Amino acid sequence: MLTLARFTATAPASASSAAALKIKMALAATCSRSVTFVKRKVVFTLRRTSQLFSTFDTVLTDQGTPLSKKKQRRRHKKPPWTDHVSWEERLADVVTPLWRLNYDEQLELKQKHQERILCHLSRHLCSDSQSPGRSEPGFPVLPILPSPVRDSYRNKSTFSVNRGVDGDPKTVGFYVGTGRDGNIVCVNGDHLLNMPEKHKLVARCYQDFIRLSSLEPCLLFHTGGHWREVTVRTNSEGHTMAIVYFHPQALTPEEVAVHKADLVDYFIRGPGSVCQLDSLFFQESTMTRCSHEDSPYQLLHGWPHIYEEVLGFKFRISADAFFQVNQAAAEVLYGTVRDLSVSNHEEGGGRKNVGGTLLDVCCGTGAIGITASPRVDKIIGVELVEQAVKDARHNASLNNVLNCEFIPGKAEVVLPGLMSQLSAADGGPVAAVVNPARAGLHHRVVQALRNHPAIRRLVYVSCKPDGEAMRNFRELCCSPDPQKKLIGEAFSPTLAVPVDMFPHTPHCELVLLFER
Repeated sequence: MLTLARFTATAPASASSAAALKIKMALAATCSRSVTFVKRKVVFTLRRTSQLFSTFDTVLTDQGTPLSKKKQRRRHKKPPWTDHVSWEERLADVVTPLWRLNYDEQLELKQKHQERILCHLSRHLCSDSQSPGRSEPGFPVLPILPSPVRDSYRNKSTFSVNRGVDGDPKTVGFYVGTGRDGNIVCVNGDHLLNMPEKHKLVARCYQDFIRLSSLEPCLLFHTGGHWREVTVRTNSEGHTMAIVYFHPQALTPEEVAVHKADLVDYFIRGPGSVCQLDSLFFQESTMTRCSHEDSPYQLLHGWPHIYEEVLGFKFRISADAFFQVNQAAAEVLYGTVRDLSVSNHEEGGGRKNVGGTLLDVCCGTGAIGITASPRVDKIIGVELVEQAVKDARHNASLNNVLNCEFIPGKAEVVLPGLMSQLSAADGGPVAAVVNPARAGLHHRVVQALRNHPAIRRLVYVSCKPDGEAMRNFRELCCSPDPQKKLIGEAFSPTLAVPVDMFPHTPHCELVLLFER
């Protein structure tokens, strides 16, 4: 078994307070910063891990220009491994592509990538004839805020079931290869740096259970089989929730009940009791990513929820609730968003809240709004997923937060009518935070935000800024365009703050402040 090197970089004493201090200094000074060029070792690792950032829709060259789709496809054809590379290394290269670098080098790599994306945005927005040669963004970019925790940080992991290296179809782990190429191999993830030991233990026990079961695994929906993946969720106190996914095929409810009882017996009274599960859920699903509405999560044992704390607020986590996978870094992210959107003012030696209204678009379970609630008069959250809205309302009540309102529905449908109710004259200033999925904001949402004159500050949180989010950035900042119904005053990007939520991977969150 391969043993991967652990990294020794230490975390700051107070990451969230350090983040707030850096942001405050940046807002006051609004000065830019030059970034050290990535070392040759980093570039070598970038090549070795087979185009780390190719998960983005738009791959940028070193000059910041988009790479053609044909060249992107050509890059994917070359296999990233040779025969002498172990399966453990292959999996680490897929799940944690930056594992060979120390943490400072990882941050340098991510910083450079984010600055390249923001240079591309600056060139697009700038009409200066010299803009094609711009080598730095036209607004300050803070040094990337590190994750306080480097290893074992994930609080949610989903393990797949498929054919292993030894050919056993009842192998629990992560995929190497692709279905399109027909070369999928499921590899055990015990060596992965970002997975906590508790998640690995549950995965090993689940593998043991399904190998004892008389039922076959469900590798493809149309080829039969029953046992599918398992999701493990934990909190900072060590509470553990497991969710087992199962395809009933032609089994009767009575037959399914027998196997559910076997599952409970194994994890609660049998060998799996070593996992000390606080919650065990079961979902009968006939499709990928089956929602609670499509097929309810069945609580077989324990508590219906676990809880987590962020910035002094407590949040309920249900089986299908969204929650940032890195709790410690989530505090850095949400503290950054709060300080940029509704930062406190110093007045006469004391602190004074901004007041007014914060509009939280794509609010999920309400974490951003609730953590910012002490600084404003009112929070209005909009979220598509009804269960998430129920969780958000529960979380507000749990924390005795009385100034939050959460509205279910598509943002593009809800916002236009909602905007007519917002008035700077009646409720003070209006700020907005948007935290969309990778697909970005619907054009009508951008229209509603852009065309409301009371919104002077907008914070955009993106995990994929060179994807569809780039279109949103351009629409927010372009000259008024009546044809696109973008008639409001243009926003301008004034500060960017990358936040590393995912050590050992090429991904991070980008917090971008727009003002007008």
